[in-house]
Amino acid sequence: MASGSSSGLTQAPPSEGRSDSRPSLLRKLPRNVWAVTTTSLLTDASTETITGLLPFYLAQTLGASPAAIGLVEGVADATASLVKLASGWLSDRWRRRKPLAVFGYGLSTGAKALLLAAGTWPAVLAARFLERGGKGIRTAPRDALLADSVTAETRGLSFGLHRAGDTAGAVIGLSLALGVVLVLESAGAPLSLPTFQTAVVVSLIPATLAVLVLWAFAREIRPSESSAEAGPVSIQSILTDRRFRWFLAAVTLFALGNSSDAFLLLRTGTLGFTIPQSLALLIALNVVHALLAAPLGALSDRIGRRPVLLGGWGLYAVVYLGLAAARAPWQVWVVIFGYGAYYAATEGVAKAFVADLVPSEGRGRAYGAYHGLIGIAALPASLVAGIVWQGVGPAGPFLVGAFLALAAALVLWRLPDSGSR
Repeated sequence: MASGSSSGLTQAPPSEGRSDSRPSLLRKLPRNVWAVTTTSLLTDASTETITGLLPFYLAQTLGASPAAIGLVEGVADATASLVKLASGWLSDRWRRRKPLAVFGYGLSTGAKALLLAAGTWPAVLAARFLERGGKGIRTAPRDALLADSVTAETRGLSFGLHRAGDTAGAVIGLSLALGVVLVLESAGAPLSLPTFQTAVVVSLIPATLAVLVLWAFAREIRPSESSAEAGPVSIQSILTDRRFRWFLAAVTLFALGNSSDAFLLLRTGTLGFTIPQSLALLIALNVVHALLAAPLGALSDRIGRRPVLLGGWGLYAVVYLGLAAARAPWQVWVVIFGYGAYYAATEGVAKAFVADLVPSEGRGRAYGAYHGLIGIAALPASLVAGIVWQGVGPAGPFLVGAFLALAAALVLWRLPDSGSR
């Protein structure tokens, strides 16, 4: 929907008979899309160098339990969610997105350095909280900046391209982590403190470059003059729309079953994967994600967001059932490609859906609410996953996740038609 619409609630219909090819559409995308995508690529390269090893560091080096690992991941994301709400509101009120995004990326970079001195799991929790706090500051303004920089006809493609870049960075980061482990650790050995600290030092290089790229190349996009005169849309007025409330309910329900991928890594350990093999699995997942994110985002421009999201959530349920039932490493390899396709079909498409539902002047707050609710749900999702793991067994968290994904898909399927209040 164009931002100048009076309601800001109707999803733009897919374009028909479009003559532009995908390559030509890519060439026409504005500079901000490429600046934000490059920044996310570098940041994820940095983050995944660390987080790909973090579950092993917590479990093997520091002796943390599955419940403690769930607490670390859940608290870090949930507490940062409050920052997302505030930063989205501030970017609408201030009518500036870029400074908040740059500051958030910078804070995350500094917080990663604290992991060099984190010798206990509570210290890791503190560093993760600050790093996710930086993510909370940057995420809503960055997504609003991206949404404001493109038209409705290329919104799915733009967010899909952004996710592709982000995920390509994850492939780079996991490859760096794998390289560090192969060079510094003997085969099958638990992760050592020096190896983890080396990975942290390596991660700081792309993290610093990411901040510089966004600061140097992104251009501020302000709301239109008519939007400025009307003032920022309140979160109350955004949430009074039935369709946006319904959408938030669906994604929150899904998030309650979407525990941290740290449990995927722990699950591979129960099936006999070594650390390098687990990292190779994540690399394969992210390669699939990177390859499919832009095409599936473009598909949502043509057929609508909801069908693509429903397909992604259904695929997630199938993958989680597969992970619950897996008894051999090859079975995990079979389902992991579907996991990458789920990510490609949902992360960028859901963000494009938010922009479809909310006008430009309220998007900072809308993205804050979207990311905030997902972040709040991350605490019970990961904490319960850890408790269920300890009480029921490794299959438990994945069965819970599959059930809630199907329930969320049912809610999204029942999303009211455009114009319903």
